[in-house]
Parts: sequence; structure tokens; C-alpha cells
Amino acid sequence: MHLQFHTTETRLQMELAETRAEIQRLRECMSMSLGTPTVHKDMSQISSVRKWSGSESAVPLEEFFSAIEGSARIEKW
Repeated sequence: MHLQFHTTETRLQMELAETRAEIQRLRECMSMSLGTPTVHKDMSQISSVRKWSGSESAVPLEEFFSAIEGSARIEKW
């Protein structure tokens, strides 16, 4: 009976050590993910950029890129 108690106690100590290591690993993962904030960009300005079709009647490509760049500056993309 004494040997069985010792074996059970040793097994529980090993499981406790593994659990503590897992908790530490999870804490480190949480602190890393919390350290990198998620940035959400306002993309509503993109609707002001007209679609470029590439046809001869379309706005010149330079004007299309200029509209994109202007929107990017306004919205700080």
C-alpha cells in the first residue's frame, strides 16, 4: 500500500509540473499576443475611387492611381 501511495504521489507531482509548465507557456503566448495591437483601417474612402475598366473611355490610369493615393493619404492607409 505504501508503494502504491508513493507511485500515485509521484505521478501527481509530475502532472502538476507539466500543468505549471503549460500555464507558463500560455501566459507567454497571451503576453505576446496582447503586445501586438490589431489595427483596424477605415476603408470607407475606397468607395470614392471609381472602378477602372481599362477601356479607351475609362479615366486615364494616372488619374485612377492618383485617386487611390489621395484616398490613402486621407485615411492614412
